[in-house]
Amino acid sequence: MDPCPFVRITVGNLALKIPVASKPARSVVHPSSSPCFCKIKLKNFPLQTAVIPYIPPDNTQFPEGQHQTLAATFHLCKSDLDRLVTKSIFTNKLHVKISIYTGRRGNTCGVNSGRLLGKVSVPLDLAGTESRGVVFHNGWISVGKECVKGSSAQFHLNVKAEPDPRFVFQFDGEPECSPQVFQIQGNIRQPVFTCKFSLRTTTGDRNQRSRSLQGEPNSSRSWLSSFGSERERPLKERKGWSITVHDLSGSPVAAASMVTPFVPSPGSDRVSRSNPGSWLILRPGDGTWKPWGRLEAWRERGSSDGLGYRFELIPDTKGSMSAASIVLAESTLSSHKGGKFVIDLGAGSNGRATSPVGSPRGSGDYGHGLWPYCMYRGFVMSASVDGEGKGSKPGVEVSVQHVNCTEDAAAFVALAAAVDLSMDACQLFSHRLRKELCQDQDLLG
Repeated sequence: MDPCPFVRITVGNLALKIPVASKPARSVVHPSSSPCFCKIKLKNFPLQTAVIPYIPPDNTQFPEGQHQTLAATFHLCKSDLDRLVTKSIFTNKLHVKISIYTGRRGNTCGVNSGRLLGKVSVPLDLAGTESRGVVFHNGWISVGKECVKGSSAQFHLNVKAEPDPRFVFQFDGEPECSPQVFQIQGNIRQPVFTCKFSLRTTTGDRNQRSRSLQGEPNSSRSWLSSFGSERERPLKERKGWSITVHDLSGSPVAAASMVTPFVPSPGSDRVSRSNPGSWLILRPGDGTWKPWGRLEAWRERGSSDGLGYRFELIPDTKGSMSAASIVLAESTLSSHKGGKFVIDLGAGSNGRATSPVGSPRGSGDYGHGLWPYCMYRGFVMSASVDGEGKGSKPGVEVSVQHVNCTEDAAAFVALAAAVDLSMDACQLFSHRLRKELCQDQDLLG
């Protein structure tokens, strides 16, 4: 089945140069001594912010060899494109709007600390961008009032749109209910995977694991225990959960296995960041399961009270465990509203704004530039997760460029299931879990 069309709009290569006045006003903060920032807005999408590098005014062009950094990214699905293209025909043309500020971000006593320097508006024509890339602007723009007679501040930016087709999958039920997974293309739903959720009990871990994974690659317990925690098992814990993804022939193509139990920190009823639970995301290879990624999850304290997570890629080191893992995503999801788990290696520091609830920290801070261990670039995947007690049926988007076989797609589906199940595993231990997740009455709180 064909992938779904998506378009990725990026704003990047930001720079600012401001002439130095011969007698600068004392109240003006010059960007050479204090960082500047901007707010980037596209209609009906969350506001994004980015720091603007300062360039000395005697530079005549954007520095050669400057790293191509992204300041903001907007992901548009087919319905977004249709809506925005239609509106631009009958109403005013669509624009990316950028407000530029001198001074530091933030506010004091409710008052913004930055000083508005100027605004830039770049028109967008999205027609045809599903199949071809378009550069809307690349270069310098004069902004603000004249700083010195005959000169003004100069702002450099690149705004472009590129096709970003994705495979879209939808769970037909909660992961713990062993649902089917459908591929979505427009109004067409086609089953592609089945999931099998299982629990390993304290007394029958090995036997239960054997029964639940019949017909799957032979797995060694040694590496599972090496990733799991050796801590003493307390009475209250959530452990032994696993979910296996099968193709339509019944062959296992990916799995997620809880290797470190989710336990409350001493004197509390929540899983702490200092002692998170964890999952291994597994792929079949050479007649056994091989670890592909590791997901850690915990319950954040304070006003966020959300699901904290960190996902790292485990390099394939041909049997050696010595290579360091690569963190691809680390953020928080709202426990009440849910949000999106996102791996985006091109979002710079602004991945948070692409998901108003999830606020993922830009994965470009982690995996970017770690080739050959990290083969992923740009948008990799996202998974929608509902909040606690809402019967989540995760939706998964995976970039076409990162899917070369069934096992590739299945690994991301297994990861999405692990994220969703972590929302349950990190519920306060004073709350009851649904019966499908309970091993015994001790886990009912």
